[in-house]
Amino acid sequence: MPIIGEVTKARAIGFKTYGSCIYIACPICGRARWVYMRKGKPINKNCRVCANRDKAKRQKYSGENNAHWKGGRVRNSDTGYIKIWVPQDDFFRKMADRDGYVLEHRLVMARHLRRHLLRWEVVHHKNGIKDDNRLGNLELISNRGRHNTMLNKRIKELESIVAKQTTQIKMLQFQLNELATKERLR
Repeated sequence: MPIIGEVTKARAIGFKTYGSCIYIACPICGRARWVYMRKGKPINKNCRVCANRDKAKRQKYSGENNAHWKGGRVRNSDTGYIKIWVPQDDFFRKMADRDGYVLEHRLVMARHLRRHLLRWEVVHHKNGIKDDNRLGNLELISNRGRHNTMLNKRIKELESIVAKQTTQIKMLQFQLNELATKERLR
């Protein structure tokens, strides 16, 4: 029987990896067990039962119950989309990422349809503004291919508008140059 504080190699006590282990007692319940060491200190001081109990306590103070709660609404700086925090007991929690956040436009559409959105379903912003999540501005598309086709069509429309405006600018510049030369001749 090992003694509390005894240090040995992990392989010597049946662990499959290298390194050192120490025999310690959980500070909460007193259960003794072998624990890996890193830089001369045990990695986990609490046993699994007590660690899970701590996890439940942390969940009790998550979300709105946390002192640092800022409303559960976050803008993703990379994509420009807004994410909403969804509580554990919410029906739409299944759509959330590991931190409990759902993209707001997907959540708005899911609540409107009263069902979870499938992974391949795309919610399209009709006006192209990523944080305009009014239901009237959102459209559910069955797959990404159709969404990309719609985007490419819109891009071509915008390119044609830019081309027309470019020719108008050149015409106006030409007219301005003509007026300037007439003024100089006077």
